Amino acid sequence: MFARAAAFVVVMITLAAFDGAAAQTANQPPDTMAARVEACTPCHGNKGEGTSDVYFPRLAGKPAGYLYNQLLAFRSGRRKYPPMNYLLEFLPDPYLEAMAEYFASEHPPLPLPAPSEVSKDVLAQGELLATSGDAGRNIPACVSCHGPGLTGMQPGIPGLLGLRAAYVSAQLGAWRYGTRTAKSPDCMQLVAGHLTEADVTAVAAWLATRPAPANPAPVPKGTYALPFGCGSQPN
Repeated sequence: MFARAAAFVVVMITLAAFDGAAAQTANQPPDTMAARVEACTPCHGNKGEGTSDVYFPRLAGKPAGYLYNQLLAFRSGRRKYPPMNYLLEFLPDPYLEAMAEYFASEHPPLPLPAPSEVSKDVLAQGELLATSGDAGRNIPACVSCHGPGLTGMQPGIPGLLGLRAAYVSAQLGAWRYGTRTAKSPDCMQLVAGHLTEADVTAVAAWLATRPAPANPAPVPKGTYALPFGCGSQPN
């Protein structure tokens, strides 16, 4: 009788332990990459689509190699923004790769272009630089690296659509003044170094007016040849 009662107690304790573990598991958030990157969503949107803040860019759908390079740059301090530097400081390479792959796989719709605040002449100058460049000043067209549709190319060239003019202008300015850098040869720093303030304003404004193409995905690696070597896009 005593043995049977003892066995019953052991069974009840075991079941209670299982129930407790199940309850604890049920109360925990799912261990998915979507849950893990929730720290990114206040600034970059639930699916990396961007937010109303013009200085936080869209991440969704950009090449995973590009996103990974940016995460490495923030972790090392080569790109300086304290919240990002702090957030990534102790994350290992495989985790950063997984984050990059997650946002690269998301494809929420591109936002509608915002009305431009610059003149038609400024927009025309921006279109000329973006589509034809300026050979006399060693400025290649944006489309020569970012693609005819400005959607980027795998693995490391980002699309330029869905970004606000203020963000594009800020990044071009950072390259011009050397506060944003990339792997050598740093092609964007070379290009931006030939731009004037007026050029930056014009290009940023025109890019922000571009509508979404039928297929906004970056094209496969090797779809077109770059005009010069670029450290972030190895041949």
